[in-house]
Amino acid sequence: MVLSGAESSARFILTKELGRLSRWLRILGFDAEYDIGKNTSALIIEALRGNRIILTRTRRMPKPRGIRILTINEEKLQGQLAEVVRAFGLRLDAGKMFSRCIICNIALEDTEKEKVKDKVPEHVWRTQEQFVACPLCHRIYWRGSHWGNVADALEDFYPY
Repeated sequence: MVLSGAESSARFILTKELGRLSRWLRILGFDAEYDIGKNTSALIIEALRGNRIILTRTRRMPKPRGIRILTINEEKLQGQLAEVVRAFGLRLDAGKMFSRCIICNIALEDTEKEKVKDKVPEHVWRTQEQFVACPLCHRIYWRGSHWGNVADALEDFYPY
């Protein structure tokens, strides 16, 4: 699995109708900001300040100069992901998968196993050796069966 080109570090901001897409982009390790409370002007300002690409399903989105906007045509999540992948030539990097909090979009940090003992199910604590945590919401993540499930879900359309 190869990370390709300049778009490998692409940063996105998504409009309110693309919440599921933002979550999946985060699972894949991409910086995908999402806030349902932002109006169009605030979204454009944040895209400018953060050098982010706007992803939207809104056809009437203003297109100010200097901002990249992709209008997502697909309705289903898998098609939306494929559309973003094609538009920006994104490649999957297994090392970046599950590297961002799917809730906060913050980069996850390694944490010691002993520190999570009372925060994860007992069987998880016994069977897993590595854990990461979100420094903002303190959610704990580990490489469980979901890792393979995500890879299976992506297999049909994601270019490796």
